[in-house]
Amino acid sequence: MTATPAWFGPLASRGLPATIGIEIIELTPERVVATMPVDERTRQPFGLLHGGASLALAETVASLGAAANVDLERFVAVGQEINGNHLRAKTDGVVRATAVPIHRGRTSQVWGIDIADEQGRLVCVSRCTMAIIPRER
Repeated sequence: MTATPAWFGPLASRGLPATIGIEIIELTPERVVATMPVDERTRQPFGLLHGGASLALAETVASLGAAANVDLERFVAVGQEINGNHLRAKTDGVVRATAVPIHRGRTSQVWGIDIADEQGRLVCVSRCTMAIIPRER
């Protein structure tokens, strides 16, 4: 893993991303890259990568990217809407998500996420809108 912001450290081993094996490779305000295994944790009953797992990966990278763009003492980024187009089946190996901001506003951000296989072929494309809300004190 490359250098990540200090605030990310305590989050790395918690919650759904840790449970399904998401590993953050790059985390900057301009780009977030992560990998996720296609295994018993992320496959649906017919042996294919579960669409929900792909969207969990997409929302994870969008959420982290949005968080990297706000003052975390004052604001929190929360998922508001996500969509995904599943383009290619995947039964094993690893997928890689790359998220880039499309819009970074004061109260919302929109992130585009491409999820690809080991050969760089698109498995899923997603767009995630994040609401930027004041942190409750």
